Amino acid sequence: MRPKPLVIVGVLLGALLLPAASAFAGNGGFAPVPPESPNAEGIHQSYLFISIFAFAIFLLVEGLLIAFVVRYRRRTRPRNQDGAQIHGASKLELAWTVGPVLILAVIATFVFVKLPTIQDVPAASAGNRNMVVDVTGTQFTWEFRYPNGAISIDRLRAPLGRTVELHVTAPDWDVIHSWWIPSLGGKIDAIPGKLNKTWFSAKRTGVFQGQCAELCGLYHAKMLADVEVMPAAEFDAWLEERRSQQEAGTSPLGQELWEGSCAKCHGAEGEGGYGPRLTGSALVQNADAVATLLHNGGILMPSVGRDWTDEEIAAVTSYVKEKIGNQG
Repeated sequence: MRPKPLVIVGVLLGALLLPAASAFAGNGGFAPVPPESPNAEGIHQSYLFISIFAFAIFLLVEGLLIAFVVRYRRRTRPRNQDGAQIHGASKLELAWTVGPVLILAVIATFVFVKLPTIQDVPAASAGNRNMVVDVTGTQFTWEFRYPNGAISIDRLRAPLGRTVELHVTAPDWDVIHSWWIPSLGGKIDAIPGKLNKTWFSAKRTGVFQGQCAELCGLYHAKMLADVEVMPAAEFDAWLEERRSQQEAGTSPLGQELWEGSCAKCHGAEGEGGYGPRLTGSALVQNADAVATLLHNGGILMPSVGRDWTDEEIAAVTSYVKEKIGNQG
């Protein structure tokens, strides 16, 4: 007995849905990561809303395509004979013209309603002031400067439940980067000489992973970033301690600068990689020579420390001399 066309259509659609089911299982890449901030929640909702229409249209189009192939196949008709001519379905033609217009109008309305909740930084209130952090992207490092002057590299610390306003840029001499922590919001470009703003307000503590989302050079893949969200009191204590350590010259800033800006090319222990070997070299024993190289760059080395403060230069040159220059 010959199978019915609807059965064939059902089997084929089921086969098409199998990859989608595996993609949904455990968030295998189909949907965004679970949102942990209100703006990320807006992005997540917009994505799912649009996906509903996209998936429904896909099923409709592919289902009709398969049904027409089965229903109007040649069967026993001679190869040189035309099939039955069908025309004059004015209502159907009107429907497939007006339908997409209405769908796009619904999607556009939803997105424009959601956009301010994603893009606009919430206004500060008397009991909950926004914390502004300056984010600078350079090849291949993220630098964070907090309101009290504390600095961290590649890992941003943030208080739980407080709105964190990020001012994102890149130095005039650098290239375009893109700040992106998927759980905490969308991408925002770090453009040389231009200031862009974004924000997040984390719903829970933890470490949230991200990376530069703009191809920025040979070691773009190593330009990772993460955000560590702490309880508010713990964050305040860390911020005060970090600033005190920097003033006393005992903070881990030098190590962070080495790992974020130097080790990605020269190796974790200075053993060499894309950049030359530094372990045990005479250069790193000379703090002034290292500072000059960081400020001015070399033949192939960019001037990664051109905009660093004296505090940062002192921290990294001291670390390099002690930990790298004395090895080997």
